[in-house]
Parts: sequence; C-alpha cells; structure tokens
Amino acid sequence: MAPSTLKPDVPITLQELEPSSEMFKQGASLRVTGILQSYDVDSAVVVIQDGSARLKIDTQNLRDISFRSNSTFQFIGELLIQPNNDAILQARVGRNVDGLDLNLYQQSLIIRRQHEAKLLSSRRP
Repeated sequence: MAPSTLKPDVPITLQELEPSSEMFKQGASLRVTGILQSYDVDSAVVVIQDGSARLKIDTQNLRDISFRSNSTFQFIGELLIQPNNDAILQARVGRNVDGLDLNLYQQSLIIRRQHEAKLLSSRRP
C-alpha cells in the first residue's frame, strides 16, 4: 500500500469518510461539508449529512457561529476515531456555506485531485 498522502485540511466528501478509506485516520486534518441535521447544545455536537453519509462534529472550540438546521456548513478539524470506529471531527473552524452547490463542489474536488495527480506525476523523474 502506498504511503498516505494526506495534507493538512484535506477537502473530502462525507461519502469518502468510511473505515476502509485512507482518509479515515486518527488525527487526520480534514475539511468536510454537509447539511446540518441536528445540534445538541449541551454537548456542542452537530451532525452533518451529505446524501446518506453523516458525520458528528464537535464544535465546542468554535465561537460566533449560529447553527440552523438544513443549512450547509463546512468544518475544518481533526478526526477522532472511537474504538467502535465511530468518528467525530474536532472542529477548529466552521462556517455557513449556504448557497454552495454540493454536487458542483464534489465535481470540483474530483478535478482538483486529477490536476494534483498530474502535477505529481510530471515532477517524478
């Protein structure tokens, strides 16, 4: 298996974040985007969803952010994986991105990765 090529704040889709993925690593620095499904004020945990994929986000370190159900949010943080393979993102940054077309955003991630792979292969001897 190739070494992990994760970089800080790697933008990923929630569908990509599954236990078999190379991105599903303890402490991985990720950027995730999804629709806010719920917010627990006591625990400061939100749940975002994109399609059928969901992720819990610990927002206790965020300030000046207002959570609204069915709004689109983007979070940057580190992935914490529980012993039962449940994951939660410890958010450092969060923002409302209402108006973002998630399908177009996912297409742009694919194009970005293709471009990065092309650049990497052109730099190899």
